[in-house]
Amino acid sequence: MSANNIVVRFENVSFEYEHAKPILDEVSFSVREGSKITLMGQNGAGKSTIFGLITGASQPQSGSIHIENGQTIATARQVMPREEYELTVRAFFQKCFDKKIYDIDPRIDEALEVVNLRGHEKVHSRLIKSFSGGQQARLLLASALIQNPDILLLDEPTNNLDKAGIEHLTKFLIDYTKTCIVISHDAGFLNAFTHGVLYLDVFTRKVEQYVGDYFDVVSEIALRMEKENRKNAQLAKEIQANKDKMNFFAQKGGKMRLVAKKMRTKVEEMEEAKVDVRKEDKTIRPFHIPAQKDIVGEILGITSFTRMKNHKQSTQKANIHLKRRDHLLLTGPNGIGKSTLLESIAKSTLKGASIAEGVTVGYYRQDFSTLNFEDTVFDSLYSVARRHSEQHVRSVAAGFLITADMIHAKIGDLSEGQKGLVAFARLVLQEPGILILDEPTNHINFRHIPIIAEALNSYESAMVLVSHVPEFVAKIRIDEVLDLEK
Repeated sequence: MSANNIVVRFENVSFEYEHAKPILDEVSFSVREGSKITLMGQNGAGKSTIFGLITGASQPQSGSIHIENGQTIATARQVMPREEYELTVRAFFQKCFDKKIYDIDPRIDEALEVVNLRGHEKVHSRLIKSFSGGQQARLLLASALIQNPDILLLDEPTNNLDKAGIEHLTKFLIDYTKTCIVISHDAGFLNAFTHGVLYLDVFTRKVEQYVGDYFDVVSEIALRMEKENRKNAQLAKEIQANKDKMNFFAQKGGKMRLVAKKMRTKVEEMEEAKVDVRKEDKTIRPFHIPAQKDIVGEILGITSFTRMKNHKQSTQKANIHLKRRDHLLLTGPNGIGKSTLLESIAKSTLKGASIAEGVTVGYYRQDFSTLNFEDTVFDSLYSVARRHSEQHVRSVAAGFLITADMIHAKIGDLSEGQKGLVAFARLVLQEPGILILDEPTNHINFRHIPIIAEALNSYESAMVLVSHVPEFVAKIRIDEVLDLEK
């Protein structure tokens, strides 16, 4: 096959969920062999749906999808399915193939090497649930790579990866000779290898195709919006001037009415000439997480904690005492026990840590397991709200782009990014006395991240944060750092 061959082609593809939720409207685009493409769009626009259509897991209502004959496809999923937690590493990788692979162990080691999760003699029989969130993200990535596909689909591959993991993955993708389509909100990571962008507009439900690196495309879109806004502002000015004249002539009567009629037609033409400015670049509203009132003294004390290093558990001493406005950052590589420590603090199961009595805990988990996936969005928000006012709940929800048609959807039916926005809306309604946040930027559209950072920076009570995104952490006031590796 020549490098110019088209390996994926969508022709007028339309797709909707249950006739009520249209996602794609006559979408057409193509992907050439060997290209590395970014798939962009707002949370919930339908990016993961496009992956499902490429793999054949979903079928379009109309239009056609052409995959070049003989091309193999593999997807690195965003989230480890709960039903796979009890599998061994060997069984997990064996599931990637239709037939039994007898020499799978060396292939597993090779795939784990690429994702910087080096195998050791016992790794093949370890259960998936024994790995941290960051290590599970690497396993999901390796499960796609082990298949050595012609078309590699990566859905948020940098989520939960530490700096070393992202560097490793970036190098792999730069050297990768086959076709790759990536969904990610990590701008720096994308810019390192992207040849072009497919942009899914959540309002028009169309895909726009751009050539160039990621930053080029983002600035091209921004310039286009600026141009459209300028054109519309000019037209609005002319329309108003013509309306004023039209009203003046209409009141004069006689022949002047004919002039007014002609002017009305001109105004209508100008109204039609107004451009539909891109709307999907909406960001969440700036927000404030109210802190629980009337808390005095120490909110959280940590005198010891458990960590994993070189596959061994050890207990370490600490001297952390958080009061109001004290912000603590937990650092350390994937697998050292950051999420486990956060969970044991939030659930009060760690002997060496205690939260003061009566303090409400606002806990943001990277796997969203604090959310009941069977709840509707409204019930999930209302159940934690300090103020039981439907109007207040809806108003907070709207600030997080939770629209009227989304508020009665089940949590489980939302995209991962939308679940993240619901989790933030819950924190605002909960008014917690301590925030415990585990990778709060995972899955979130990059446009929302500065707004989230500002809200956390100005939070007036105790906070414990884990994040592998240095640009995000740099925007937040941190008073103390606990490095689990040292």
